[in-house]
Amino acid sequence: MGNTDRPLSPHLQVYKPQLTAVLSILHRATGVFLVVGSLLLVCWLVALAEGPESYATVQGLLGSGIGRTLLLAWVFALFYHLCNGMRHLFWDMGLGFDMDTVYASGRFVVVVAITLTLITFALAYAIRGGAL
Repeated sequence: MGNTDRPLSPHLQVYKPQLTAVLSILHRATGVFLVVGSLLLVCWLVALAEGPESYATVQGLLGSGIGRTLLLAWVFALFYHLCNGMRHLFWDMGLGFDMDTVYASGRFVVVVAITLTLITFALAYAIRGGAL
């Protein structure tokens, strides 16, 4: 019948994730996270419209450590999804399909998204007077 000691298909212990697959999954995940973050933005706007008490409650949540971490993740998701979307536009034009360019542009997208996120938070804290 055959050798039954070997696995029938590759599994996570032997599969090495490729950058292209990881970035594709991250693009989808950031899209979903942007939807969730947009709902949080709507909650913040509704609280703003309801008055000072509701606004203070939501602002307290967003100003907490968890809220700031979520905001940081949301801003990263926004920049990553934007930059990777522009990468996809180049692909739609038939540009950048050789493997060296695919990997270089993927790394570039991640570096730019992280850099823009850090710049955004640095500016936000500078505008607030440096208060954490």
